[in-house]
Amino acid sequence: MSSNMRILKICECCIKDFIARRTTSKCCSYTCNKRLYKSKIRDEKIKKCEKETQDKKMLAAATIEQTNSVINSKQYLILKEAALLINISPLTLRRWTLAGKMPASKIGKKWVYKRKEIDETTMLESKHA
Repeated sequence: MSSNMRILKICECCIKDFIARRTTSKCCSYTCNKRLYKSKIRDEKIKKCEKETQDKKMLAAATIEQTNSVINSKQYLILKEAALLINISPLTLRRWTLAGKMPASKIGKKWVYKRKEIDETTMLESKHA
C-alpha cells in the first residue's frame, strides 16, 4: 500500500527533522534505525541485569534475617554462628577462644559456645571499653 503522505517527524536517534512516508517511522535513516534498535536492546539488558541484582540483594537480606532468627533461637552455637552473632570473623573468635577470652567447649573437631556465656562476655567487654 503505497501512499503519497509526507509527514514531518523528529528522528528518535539523532533528533533531526525528517519527512516520513509512513506514520510508524521513528528514524530518518537505516543507520539511525540500527543505532536506536541497539540502544533499546542494550537498555533492556541493563534493566534485566539490575533487576537480577536487586532480586539477589533481597534474597541475601532475607537469608540473613532467617539466619539471625535461627541463631537467636539456639542455646548452643558453633564457631561461625557465634562469630556472626558477635559480628567478628570466625578466625578472631577462634583466637579469642584459644587465648581464653571467650569460654567454649570442643566437641569433636568443632568449638561450641553457650549463648548465655557469649552474651555475658560481650556485655563485660562493652562495659570495659
